[in-house]
Amino acid sequence: MFLIALSPILWLIIALSVLKIAAYKACPIALVIALTAGIFVNDMTIPHAVQATLEGVALACWPILLVIIAAIFTYNLTLQTKAMDTIKKMLTSVSNDRRVLILLIGWGFGGFLEGMAGFGTAVAIPAGMLAGIGVNPVLAAMVCLIANSVPTAYGSIGIPIVTLGNVTGIDPIQLATYTALQLIPLTVLCPFLMVIVASHSLKGLKGMVLMCLAAGVGFSATELAIAMFMGPELAVVGGSIVAMAAIIACAKLFPVNDPEHALPPHDDEAPITAGTAVRAWMPFILIFIFLLMTSKLIPAIHDPLNLIKTSVLIYDGPGGEPYTFTWLATPGVLILLAAFIGGTIQGAGFGSMVGCLRRTAWNLRFTIITIITVIATAKVMGYAGMTHEIAETAVAATGTMYPFIAAFIGSIGTFITGSATSSCVLFGKLQTDSAMAIGASESVQAWIAASNPLGACAGKMDLAKKAKA
Repeated sequence: MFLIALSPILWLIIALSVLKIAAYKACPIALVIALTAGIFVNDMTIPHAVQATLEGVALACWPILLVIIAAIFTYNLTLQTKAMDTIKKMLTSVSNDRRVLILLIGWGFGGFLEGMAGFGTAVAIPAGMLAGIGVNPVLAAMVCLIANSVPTAYGSIGIPIVTLGNVTGIDPIQLATYTALQLIPLTVLCPFLMVIVASHSLKGLKGMVLMCLAAGVGFSATELAIAMFMGPELAVVGGSIVAMAAIIACAKLFPVNDPEHALPPHDDEAPITAGTAVRAWMPFILIFIFLLMTSKLIPAIHDPLNLIKTSVLIYDGPGGEPYTFTWLATPGVLILLAAFIGGTIQGAGFGSMVGCLRRTAWNLRFTIITIITVIATAKVMGYAGMTHEIAETAVAATGTMYPFIAAFIGSIGTFITGSATSSCVLFGKLQTDSAMAIGASESVQAWIAASNPLGACAGKMDLAKKAKA
């Protein structure tokens, strides 16, 4: 029974890691395997199998895919309006030291892009910027892959942890808080690791220790504070903003002038005015404001908006609960609104913005297929009792030592799929079922569940190591 219950995950491991089949092709097959096992082995009725699949589709579309499409659309719009060029000029004017710019662009701005958009933008864009100012392209990609590991848990406006909350039924604020606490050592360490890799030696830390410490501590402290009081949506965004501010402050107050790490001089360009700078950042500023205003910190706005919702009982079998569509107080809607307002301020016409949104959705079509089928697979496995079977076997093998392997399980999910969200979907319920099997309290269950996105970050580091090789 255990191998049958595990069969969809085993297929994904073989298909994605060994056979190198594209995720959008492998994941629908995993769904078919889960449905077959659920119906013919676990006595799941066909109507319940269909309902479980439909509930997975609903969760995938609202809010997960809505957030992803809206976030990537916002980023694409800044490319279309040339606002990203202005942002690049602002960042590269801070210092002429390679290490400083690697921290500022790779760690600070990369974390910001991961929090706002995710899905590769946080590596591709900072790495491209660094290569454009004279950093070796391979080195630029390496340090940006390292930097992208830690913010992954809160990527795309916190969607991995929001999804984990939906899958496990645990409060996303509690999950976000516990994840931030577990991530503190990695978050503080990461800037030091980036500088060492960029310099090919521990000697590269000379003159950079204070800046690395400020970048790591500023990021982690802000991330924890926002996670505790607001939830996962803005945790990495806020942390990256503070990290960038700390790096800039250190660069100005304690300038680093090491000829060994100096970049080639570039032509002076006209200074960027405050108005131009604000317009360039406007979509991101509005996203931050809208999410802040609709958070639990401002109940006068948060509470009425959260009443605009519809609850539908999609799965009516054992354990089924009504699925709630929150129509306005959901990050995807707020991001789209901010993007259209910000794009208008930047001079983009409504038709061109709609075209950009259409292209974004089309370019994400394979991601859409992957996420829908992965979440549907997880729902079928959960309702068919397959996830519970895996959890019981895992606990029987590890006993009370299970919490020590929980993060490792999360890392496997990300290493295989390349996505923290997919890892949380596949293994989130497994984590809580295993925690309940060892008699853990609700708080410990949440802590173990939070170790899944922690492991996802480690899995991203493994991917960076594999890319380096």
